Amino acid sequence: MNIVKIEKKHGYFWGVLNPKCSRCRTGNMFQDKSSYKLKSFMKMNEHCPVCGQRMEIEIGFYYGTGYVSYVITIAFSVFTFVAWWILIGFSLNDNRVFWWVGINAVLMLLLQPWFMRFSRAVWLSFFVGYNEHRQAENTEVPE
Repeated sequence: MNIVKIEKKHGYFWGVLNPKCSRCRTGNMFQDKSSYKLKSFMKMNEHCPVCGQRMEIEIGFYYGTGYVSYVITIAFSVFTFVAWWILIGFSLNDNRVFWWVGINAVLMLLLQPWFMRFSRAVWLSFFVGYNEHRQAENTEVPE
């Protein structure tokens, strides 16, 4: 009796939210799974442990993640602003807006390690697409 292992296909958003290789969507991009081990949270695998895709395509490849991180933090701030406005509201008679600024700043500081890893996963997915036939192809970039 032959047992065939069927690989579960993960979607794009799952692969980006759980920083996985954008080529196979199963291998981890980072050596450490936790975003909050501050000494090692940004150490990346050189190659994907599953498909062999290089994580840093060229020197300085991840400099563009600053722009992605900026957009993510702006979107997060807009989301918290709208949520605060709907749930609590703003008034000129008290300092609720300053409470929002303070809470938003604390949340952004606490989430910054996750934002940094998330922006790297998004940036890699811009340049490396999903490939179902990844085992048959060579991933090395000729120099």
